[in-house]
Amino acid sequence: MRRIAPALCCLLFAASAVAIGRSDREAPPTTAQVLEAAQPSDWRRPDPADTLYLDLPAGRVVIELAPRFAPEHVANIKALVRDRFFDGLPVGRVQDNYVTQWGDIDEARKNEASTRKLPDESIIAWNKALPIVKLPDRDGYAPATGWLDGFPVGIERKPSGQVWLTHCYGMVGAGRDNWPDTGSGSELYAVIGQAPRHLDRNIVLVGHVLRGMELLASLPRGSGALGFYSDEEKPKRTLISSARLASDLPESARTALEVLRTDTPLFTQYVEARRNRREGWFVRPAGHIDVCNLPIPVRDAR
Repeated sequence: MRRIAPALCCLLFAASAVAIGRSDREAPPTTAQVLEAAQPSDWRRPDPADTLYLDLPAGRVVIELAPRFAPEHVANIKALVRDRFFDGLPVGRVQDNYVTQWGDIDEARKNEASTRKLPDESIIAWNKALPIVKLPDRDGYAPATGWLDGFPVGIERKPSGQVWLTHCYGMVGAGRDNWPDTGSGSELYAVIGQAPRHLDRNIVLVGHVLRGMELLASLPRGSGALGFYSDEEKPKRTLISSARLASDLPESARTALEVLRTDTPLFTQYVEARRNRREGWFVRPAGHIDVCNLPIPVRDAR
């Protein structure tokens, strides 16, 4: 084997160092680096008129409602909230790896809004003007997926021309009986387990939890069918202290949050950073992500 002159070794080492340095500088950013680069304009504050506070003995659950997708259901939920309908009602169902459900579980509290028949709002019509941010990866439940107004959606341009909210972790829906009864919003549920996407377009989703999922996901599981609490368990059910719209409370009583916008160039970087994790722990970037496996960051308002 030939010897390499010391001077040549130094040159090769220097060139390698420059190449490595350039490679490091050009490496795609990690998730943390993307978020560190976020500017105030990359964040949004949820509309207080569409922000629901579900106060439990253990703390507050903050829910952002989705009027674009389910306008009549959202309006009826607001009517129920303003009538103090949910106050004192129980969390009546906690099914492991599935949902936590609350509201008029026992059908003990009726009013005009709770018995109102609402139309099916499980889909909206697709049109090219919708500001959808599409995910580049394939999905098993929809031809395409992405985000609209910060909510995860399924998309089918042809033949149906439909867009719908997807059952990701933290999504909130309106409990119902058999079709065509779509429920009034007097019973609501949040997904607390692996995304049950088979429910997409079968039930109306009305929003998603921004903060407080740990309060819903950590409740004792019901021992009855589908996770409902048995008669013996009912006395120990968690009761709702109050349900209020943020817009109906003074500023001092609100939980001020900011949510990462999904319609910015920075969000595109964030998606790529989550699709291909490059933190030191990861050995192989996946090159793929599911719409329900990409959490949208939420932080205290600044």
